[in-house]
Amino acid sequence: MKNKRNVLYSLIIMLAGVIYFPVQAQQKNVAQDAVETKDVSTSQGPNRMVRTIKQDRKGNIWLASTEGIIRYDGKLFTNITSKAMQARFFSVLEDKKGNFWFASVGSGVYYYNGKSFQNYTTKDGLASDRVTNIYEDKTGNVWFGTEVGASRYDGKSFRNFKMKEGPVPTGADSIHVSVYQHPIPEGSWMHNDVNSIIEDKTGKFWFGTRGYVSVYDGKTFTTVTNKEGKSFANVRSIIKDKKGNIWLGGYDGLWRYDGITFTNFAQKFVGNIYEDRKGNIWTSSESTSGKGWSLLRYDGKTLSDNKPIVTEVKSGEPMIFGIIEAKDGSIWFGTVNGVHRYDGVTFNDFKAK
Repeated sequence: MKNKRNVLYSLIIMLAGVIYFPVQAQQKNVAQDAVETKDVSTSQGPNRMVRTIKQDRKGNIWLASTEGIIRYDGKLFTNITSKAMQARFFSVLEDKKGNFWFASVGSGVYYYNGKSFQNYTTKDGLASDRVTNIYEDKTGNVWFGTEVGASRYDGKSFRNFKMKEGPVPTGADSIHVSVYQHPIPEGSWMHNDVNSIIEDKTGKFWFGTRGYVSVYDGKTFTTVTNKEGKSFANVRSIIKDKKGNIWLGGYDGLWRYDGITFTNFAQKFVGNIYEDRKGNIWTSSESTSGKGWSLLRYDGKTLSDNKPIVTEVKSGEPMIFGIIEAKDGSIWFGTVNGVHRYDGVTFNDFKAK
């Protein structure tokens, strides 16, 4: 079983793009010139990896994929980046003003106003050009999780944060699941490789990294531990639910923090977490059968029970990413070979039949 788990995590790491290279940061105040784009539309969905899915205020579905940034209007999939740039996109965000931000691994971040793009990189102050996640806080600042820390953009400039002091990753650095079977060194670069960012109800920021989870109170970063003093390693997803609870998903499974106590719901690796409108918690996790990954639903009405009702909605996928609930109640999720929509009965991968 350990060998199978090691192979699984090696696959996770490889697919997540953990092949590092040095990033030289140079400061510059103006982003690269805006790039005009020409849309390419099709009735078929993407065939390659979809990492993040979001629905905008108009109801369009946005996909961040290795094929580009794709918008679905209910009829057609439009790749809005195909002519503008060749990049591996990992995340998408619609900000409070209705503009969009796209995170790429290797090309920094892109700002999109609906007509043209602006590209921000290390030359503009971004911590790294390898960016995997985006988050907007209560005040409208946009945060970017990178391999060397977090960058916060206030509309004018970037401010960069490190959870711990340490070296930047190099081409020689690699990760194997065995690293998590021992305490991660204090000075490891893994503590600054940010997977997820969330602001809690008290205004503190949580950072899930390939190392441990840290909380930032505006002055200092503190490593998060449970009542046994154990840290949470390689947390891939952090969310805040409707009640203000914080959920963590990663190497140590699925955990909920109510402000006082941490409660464990699953011990297998959890990649993504999402709360739907009914209060159900959806996760992507290693399948209970040990064959691939599963899409799981934790019944919101039983989350206070010792054994909540958990339904395995889909299983056998190599990986599952970016879970969301659309306005019509359907559940969307990404895989290594495209996007899927679940209407409560059937699945649609938008491929030609």
